[in-house]
Amino acid sequence: MHPVIQQLRGGLVVSCQAYPGEPLRHPETMAQMAMAAEIGGACAIRCQGLSDISAIKGQVKVPVIGLWKEGEEGVYITPTLRHARCCIAAGCDIVALDATRRPRRDGLTYAETVSALHAEDAVVMADCGSIGDARQAVEAGSDIISTTLAGYTGEREKTPGPDIELLDAIIREFPGVPVLCEGRIHTPDQLSEVMDHGAWAAVVGTAITHPTSITRWFSERLPR
Repeated sequence: MHPVIQQLRGGLVVSCQAYPGEPLRHPETMAQMAMAAEIGGACAIRCQGLSDISAIKGQVKVPVIGLWKEGEEGVYITPTLRHARCCIAAGCDIVALDATRRPRRDGLTYAETVSALHAEDAVVMADCGSIGDARQAVEAGSDIISTTLAGYTGEREKTPGPDIELLDAIIREFPGVPVLCEGRIHTPDQLSEVMDHGAWAAVVGTAITHPTSITRWFSERLPR
């Protein structure tokens, strides 16, 4: 197992991402957010976009999980081998890919993409939305499996919190494979729950690094 994967074990990965048009959408701002998360105890940072990957990698000591989102439908998380190679060139330690069974834009299969990246000594994180995706990802030799896309591909209902059922299914079927739980972990109690269920690590984004959403959670509880 690659040493960088061992560094994630039992830890909290903080996702530092801002969406287009948002006030925090700037590489320096995301780097500052990542530095704050590292000080708070993050074992790694997940981020998107070449500028953000480069800026964050230059400021933190923990591993950086990089991806490149392009588009809004279908496979848009690091959708091609070229996107993955660019993320690695920008400095990420682990590259995250959409690992669903949907067609990829460059015509390569997921397995072909992983094989090409492994030939270049890359560490690959598979963003999955179902147990079928996880099976494909493991068969392709992915280094890390994640529940990132659970509830977003149409194969599973979107749960209000983390998809514990999917997490359990993947861990049960693939013992020994590092499985990260990502998606809708909004409280420390939910974090504890996924770790108790055997997650290798947990990824938290919105609840830590998206102030617009956090503010909305509070404002919606005000009396009207």
